[in-house]
Amino acid sequence: MATKLWASRAASYLRISTFPRAFATVAKDLKYAESHEWVKVDGNSATIGITDHAQDHLGDVVYVELPEVGASVEQFGSFGAVESVKATSDINSPLSGKVVEVNEKLDSSPALINGSPYQEGWIIKVEMNNPDEVKSLMDPDQYTKFCDEEDAKH
Repeated sequence: MATKLWASRAASYLRISTFPRAFATVAKDLKYAESHEWVKVDGNSATIGITDHAQDHLGDVVYVELPEVGASVEQFGSFGAVESVKATSDINSPLSGKVVEVNEKLDSSPALINGSPYQEGWIIKVEMNNPDEVKSLMDPDQYTKFCDEEDAKH
């Protein structure tokens, strides 16, 4: 009995003491900005959020500053902020356009960004000014390589 208890404690200790590297997911049907936002394009509309990689580095999200519906956003310009237990970070728009919808669920449940960054944790929807701006963004393979290189520097 004592051996079983010791083994159980040892196993528990080892699980707590090891820190396996978490691999962030990169969705295949999206485009990505170097500032770690993602875009899903549907016609002239674009849904924007922060990537799994970004939310993983931020930690638990506790507050999201959202723009007003009707606000204009510029490509690579800041439109809001994400506050986590570790830091506050600007959210930049990968595309220019007009905000047509904000994810109001984030007001009461900002952790949706942590749990579902590509579905429930989307941040804004934009009517694009210039759909050609999408061409300047990274595809999933380019973004994965970008994240690997960025992580290797740290």
